[in-house]
Amino acid sequence: MSKPRAFHEAALPLFAADGDEAVGQALPDRLPSYIADHRKRLRTRFMEGGATAIPDYELLELLLFRAIPRQDVKPLARALLDEFGDFNRVVTAVPARLMMVKGVGEAVVQELKIVEAAAQRMMRARVMNRPLLSSWDALLDYCHTAMAHRETEQFRILFLDRKNVLIADEEQAKGTVDHVPVYPREVVKRGLELNASALILVHNHPSGDPTPSQADITMTLQVQEAAQVLGITLHDHLIIGKSRELSFRAAGYL
Repeated sequence: MSKPRAFHEAALPLFAADGDEAVGQALPDRLPSYIADHRKRLRTRFMEGGATAIPDYELLELLLFRAIPRQDVKPLARALLDEFGDFNRVVTAVPARLMMVKGVGEAVVQELKIVEAAAQRMMRARVMNRPLLSSWDALLDYCHTAMAHRETEQFRILFLDRKNVLIADEEQAKGTVDHVPVYPREVVKRGLELNASALILVHNHPSGDPTPSQADITMTLQVQEAAQVLGITLHDHLIIGKSRELSFRAAGYL
């Protein structure tokens, strides 16, 4: 029985002379016709119908075309979805875990991370320098895009001016799968440095359940107390789960 063909990635940098696909090494001069026809059909369906016209594995194929330009990438797309569960989790997976999937190398990781960065930047542009309390849905979309599928906890602080316009969005700490160290004094100190008038705390629960722990509640009240002393308002603390979020303000914790 013959051994299955291994995936061959493109050499970085990723942009070929024709502006379409990556440059490969030691690969066939011509793309096999059945692969070329499949790619053409898939690209046509995407351009005519958009993302809703194709399932997750085909959307992944479109991304993988550039990194692996001369082979069928459908098996790799399916392997990534089997490993991580859905398109979002594939794109947001940490590089070390992606590289554990057979056929994934630096070029594939780079393509996925470019898409992740682009999605986050687009969502962030919808909330930066805008009044957050009147752009709440956009804020939630941004937080879910940036944090919902992370495998470890991340704690972010959103700093607002007197008009509740977002002036800074900063990662304060990273942690483990169920804990992130947060120091209320550091949170408030940074608020003073930025001349912020208000804060919104945001962190994710990799378990998917946004229910706050007692440690979450205690830390939030400590930040609120420290901020009040210095005239800074804590508007809310958002916990981002896989498919929903919890607002401390709406839930009555603040």
